[in-house]
Amino acid sequence: MPQKSNTALLIVAHGSTVNPDSSAPTLAHVAEIRRRKIFADVGCAFWKEEPGLRDALFLFDPAEVREVYVVPNFISEGYFTQTIIPRELELNGRITKRSSGQIWKYCEPAGSHASMTDLLLRRALQVAPGIDPTETSLLIVAHGTDLNENSAAAAKREAEKIRGLGKYAAVMNVYMEEPPLVSDWKKLTKTPNVVAVPFFISDGLHSYEDIPGLLGIAKGGSTRLRKATAWQARLGSPARPTPRQASTSHAATGDVFRRNPYKIGGRSLFYAPSIGTDVGFADIIIEQAAKF
Repeated sequence: MPQKSNTALLIVAHGSTVNPDSSAPTLAHVAEIRRRKIFADVGCAFWKEEPGLRDALFLFDPAEVREVYVVPNFISEGYFTQTIIPRELELNGRITKRSSGQIWKYCEPAGSHASMTDLLLRRALQVAPGIDPTETSLLIVAHGTDLNENSAAAAKREAEKIRGLGKYAAVMNVYMEEPPLVSDWKKLTKTPNVVAVPFFISDGLHSYEDIPGLLGIAKGGSTRLRKATAWQARLGSPARPTPRQASTSHAATGDVFRRNPYKIGGRSLFYAPSIGTDVGFADIIIEQAAKF
């Protein structure tokens, strides 16, 4: 994308009141894109963290920034990209002209970019170097359930695309809460090697604890915390992690991804960080703006 002195980029993500690592990839992508000096300014906003989505309306001086490209850092189109973000940012379509004359351009989410397939393949190769793909099953792990219908479909789409390349012995989209279940990986796969890549934007309680627990490589323990947090959020007092919970989360970050391969039943299981933490996401975000 050519350098534009009067444009800005706004990266929008979910964030979390529980997991401080949720916003880390987005902040890293902001820093990397700022370093490249493509835009006059680069900012970010979150649904569950500061700066909030409504704050983003005042991030860019209309006297200096005439156009703002908004790229949702989400895996797929869905409730947040189609309802929450447009509502909070007061967008009335793909192009919104403010009373100041500033024009906001609403781009497609990062996860829908065609390069996601290459990113998933690269992540699988990084986590399991030297492993013969013809003796390996690749699992694309998403959440599942009706609440995440579009992300489940996105995981299925990517699995089908990679399967069509014929590189791996088997490629499957599996889910935490609907069939085919990631917890059934031993029955679903027959190969001596299995690589699991979480199809999430950031590493959080799902990738640190829940998925490892379902894979049988760690004790999953975040479900009760998530339920308590959701309940408190309904009461208007979102829970924040205690120092002990935060330190446990950070410890999990260092451990669960560094213990590869896991030897289970005579087979090797490799577990990768979430795809959204890949440095290549910065390129995808820029390209989503350039496509507009």
